[in-house]
Amino acid sequence: MTNTNNPGTGSTTSTAVTSTPGTSTVEATIAARRAAGGGALIGYLPVGFPTLTESIDAAVAIARSGVDIIELGLPYSDPVMDGPVIQAATQQALANGFRLRHGFEAVAAITAQVDTPVLMMTYWNPVLQYGVDRFADDLAAAGGAGLITPDLIPDDAEAWLSASERAGLDRVFLAAPSSSDERLVQAVTRSRGFVYAVSTMGITGARSDVDSAARVLVTRLREAGSTSACVGLGISTPAQVREVLEYADGAIVGSALVKALADGGVAAVATLAAELAAGARDIRAAV
Repeated sequence: MTNTNNPGTGSTTSTAVTSTPGTSTVEATIAARRAAGGGALIGYLPVGFPTLTESIDAAVAIARSGVDIIELGLPYSDPVMDGPVIQAATQQALANGFRLRHGFEAVAAITAQVDTPVLMMTYWNPVLQYGVDRFADDLAAAGGAGLITPDLIPDDAEAWLSASERAGLDRVFLAAPSSSDERLVQAVTRSRGFVYAVSTMGITGARSDVDSAARVLVTRLREAGSTSACVGLGISTPAQVREVLEYADGAIVGSALVKALADGGVAAVATLAAELAAGARDIRAAV
């Protein structure tokens, strides 16, 4: 599936990093961006929005426009953490007939075109319903790098820890400003790839200011032993990407990219991704 709508295609070099056997491509990508003086840009898009084909094209487009790691969201009927922009997109995908198998099809189609690591993001119930080991096997077979599980806490994750370890998949757990020191240690020790630092309490969505609690949370994660802490929720502009990458290892952008795709299609989301990537490069050059 070739994307013909991305104005940035061919304008940037691949952001992929090849890791040695047994290591995480996500960790290797973040480490390379950190060594270059900044951090990684992580872009979220939902599978199946506006259509399955367009969601694949959009993911390829943002990778070619400078996104370092793709976060591919699985639509879910009860998205308790998602804000209105992402909820509307995922509900449209479900109305269009999204099925879980489409997520694996999308990962395979994206990784066939770009080398950018692809992490799936899903609530835990669909994984349980599908079968934990089967899910891990199918994600690995599709070329996926791992899984972000926003509603799965590390001490309830034994089945996923075992399956992901066997399949060689990353597992990304969340940490919030309200998390206890014990919870942060659990998130750090059991995550592989990075720890997802929630910048503010609440749901996803672009905000005018990234909560200052994010900086404190990343400091606490460092004290707990983290070497890869990426900040998400509320990041929507190149300036906010630069701000976050001054202290974190990665900046995660979701709602702003989904809105660009909803409003202007693949071309618009590619343009925004390039602007966000330029912000990431600015901080790398300034450090």
